Amino acid sequence: MAQRPTVAVIGAGFSGLLTALHLTADPNGPTVRLIERSRSFGRGAAYSTGNPDHLLNVRVANMSAYPDDPEHFTRWLATHEGWRSHGGFVTRGVYGDYLQDLLREALENTAAGRLLLEQDEAVDLQRAGEGWRVRLALGREIDAQAVVLALGVLRPAPPAVATEALLGSPRYIGDPWDLAARLPDDADDVLLTGSGLTMIDAAVTLWRPGRRFWAISRRGLIPRAHAPVAANVPELEAAGSPRQVLATVREASGDGQWREAIDALRPQVRGIWESWSQAQRRSFLRHLRPWWDVHRHRLAPSVARRVGLLMRSRELVVRAGEITSLTPSRDNVEVTWRPRGAKLTRRLSVAAVVNCAGLLGDLDRASEPLLQRLLARGHIRPDPCRLGAEVDPASRLIGTGGAPEPGLYAVGPLTRGAFWEITSVPDIRTQAAEAAQAILGRLRRAQAA
Repeated sequence: MAQRPTVAVIGAGFSGLLTALHLTADPNGPTVRLIERSRSFGRGAAYSTGNPDHLLNVRVANMSAYPDDPEHFTRWLATHEGWRSHGGFVTRGVYGDYLQDLLREALENTAAGRLLLEQDEAVDLQRAGEGWRVRLALGREIDAQAVVLALGVLRPAPPAVATEALLGSPRYIGDPWDLAARLPDDADDVLLTGSGLTMIDAAVTLWRPGRRFWAISRRGLIPRAHAPVAANVPELEAAGSPRQVLATVREASGDGQWREAIDALRPQVRGIWESWSQAQRRSFLRHLRPWWDVHRHRLAPSVARRVGLLMRSRELVVRAGEITSLTPSRDNVEVTWRPRGAKLTRRLSVAAVVNCAGLLGDLDRASEPLLQRLLARGHIRPDPCRLGAEVDPASRLIGTGGAPEPGLYAVGPLTRGAFWEITSVPDIRTQAAEAAQAILGRLRRAQAA
C-alpha cells in the first residue's frame, strides 16, 4: 500500500481544527499533523476564556461546526449538562468544550496515526522538493505535501505613538487575549485603545469596583446589540457598488429592521466583496467599514445591557478621536488625544493602557516569525487592501510572483482580503470545508500521476 501523504495544519483553533477534521473524515485521506504552540488544542484564543461573562456573539442555532449539519451544535448541547442559555447565547468556554469534543471524537474514530497532535510552535517553512518542510521551535522538522496556515487572529501591533519605555513597562498590555495579563494594583483609570468587540471583552474581563475605562477610537462607535429574540430573515438581493449595496440595506431597514436586513445580506457578502474592484473595496474600508462592523458583529443582549450600565455609570467612557502620544511617567501614562473634528488636543492621565485595536491585517507589522520568514522568501504577499495575505478562491496563498504557491493554503482571518467576512464560525466553517476538499483533490491528482 502506498504511504499516505502528509498535511501539516499550523494552528489548532477553530480554523485549523475544522480543516483537520475535514481532511481526516476521508478514509483515504492524508495523515494530518495539527501543530499548536499552546497546550490547548481546539479552543484557540476565542474559546479558551473561562470568564462566564464572555458570551458568543452568534446565537447557538448558527454555531454548528459543519455547514451541512446546521443543528450539530444544538444536538451537542442537548446531551451535555453544566451550561446555561443567555437568551439563545452560551459562553465561549462552552463552545470550546464542544470543539474539544469534536477533536476527541476524531482521535477515537480516525485510523491510528492519521491525526497527530504536535504541541510546538512552527517557526519556519521552506520548500522541500514537491512539498514543504516545517521547522518547529524545539528543532524538529516535519515534511508535508501540503501546509495550511490557520493562525487565527494575529496579535495587534503596538500603537505607533507609544514610546519604547511604555511598551516595555507593566503599564502596557499588548495582547488583550492574554489570560495571564494583569493590570497594576493601582490601575483605577485604564485606557482601552479601540471601541470594538475586543474593547468590550477587555472591559468585561478587567472590571472591578472603582475602576474606570476610557475607550478612544477614530469614530467612537461601539457594537450594537442583537435583538432579544431571533427574527425571521427576509429575502434580500443586493449588488453593485458599495453605495448601491448601502442603499439596498437602508431601504430594507425600514421600521427599525436593520438587524434583519444585515442578516439577510450576510450570505451574499462574499460574492459582493469578490465583485468589487480594489478601488471599491478601499472605499468601503475607508468610509463604511466602521458602520458595518458595529451593526454586523453584534453583542449578546445580556452583554449589551451590562455595557450600557457601565456607560451610564461612567465606568466606561467612549470617545471619538485620535491618540497622538502615550508617554509613561513614574506612576501613570500621560495620554494626549485629539477629539474627532477638533484642532486642539486634550490630556488624560491613566494608570495603564490595554491595546484593543482588534484584528491585525498588515503583514509587514506582524510579529509572527513564521510570517516574517515567508514574506522574506516571497512565498506569501500582503493582499492589496492590507487585510492579510493574498489567496486565490481555493484559499491557496499567492507568492510575490503572482502565482499560487503549490500546496500552501490559508484559512481564517488571514484571508480577509479575498473573502472579507471570514472571522466568525458561520463563515470559517464553509471555508475550512472548501479548502480541505481542494487539498484532497490536489493530493489525489498527485497520487494518480
